[in-house]
Amino acid sequence: MHDLQSLFNSLWVAWFFLLFGGILIWTLRPSKRAEWQQRGSMIFQDDESRRR
Repeated sequence: MHDLQSLFNSLWVAWFFLLFGGILIWTLRPSKRAEWQQRGSMIFQDDESRRR
């Protein structure tokens, strides 16, 4: 039973490592660079609805 638990603990860590790496790669891929730069500069743009 203890051997089975240590196996699942190792698989759990490996699964989350792969999941985190996949999300990181998917988010930071070069094709999304322009979209992320636009979203990052959104805070510095004037909001016309607040001026009314």
